[in-house]
Amino acid sequence: MLTLASKLKRDDGLKGSRTSATASDSTRRVSVRDRLLVKGDVIHASCFLSCTCKVHFPDPNKLHCFQLTVTPDEGYYQGGKFQFETEVPDAYNMVPPKVKCLTRIWHPNITETGDICLSLLREHSIDGTGWAPTRTLKDVVWGLNSLFTDLLNFDDPLNIEAAEHHLRDKVSWRQRSGLMGSVKR
Repeated sequence: MLTLASKLKRDDGLKGSRTSATASDSTRRVSVRDRLLVKGDVIHASCFLSCTCKVHFPDPNKLHCFQLTVTPDEGYYQGGKFQFETEVPDAYNMVPPKVKCLTRIWHPNITETGDICLSLLREHSIDGTGWAPTRTLKDVVWGLNSLFTDLLNFDDPLNIEAAEHHLRDKVSWRQRSGLMGSVKR
């Protein structure tokens, strides 16, 4: 992270001395997202994490790619460990981050291939709770954590089979959902 922050400071110092408009344009394109991430979005999200969430940066020079581990301490998924891969696109904060669940899970709002149904990850949503430029990575982390507690939704599932299984046989569903919680794809 220090390397990226140093690069941003160095680029700021070169603003007045640039001779190539192309170099200036390419720096501006990439740096908007990176500036938001360096100047607070990543730090803010990391500082206010629930004790059930942990952020990991596989490459500290790429703040736009990180992993989130959620270990619920209540509900159906208590004791499980679920990893999510997050990529913040160049057009951030006008578009939401792309998130994929890396852990196999039997969940009504997460498919077995890792796709996630969370309205704030949608650019446009019918209910008005989708992504907006005022949202931050902290909101994304909160939303992913809440998928295991208060946002667990059996009424509007992405994984219809998991939701129907829950309606048919809650005991069997609990066993299946609990067994899958620590298996990586």
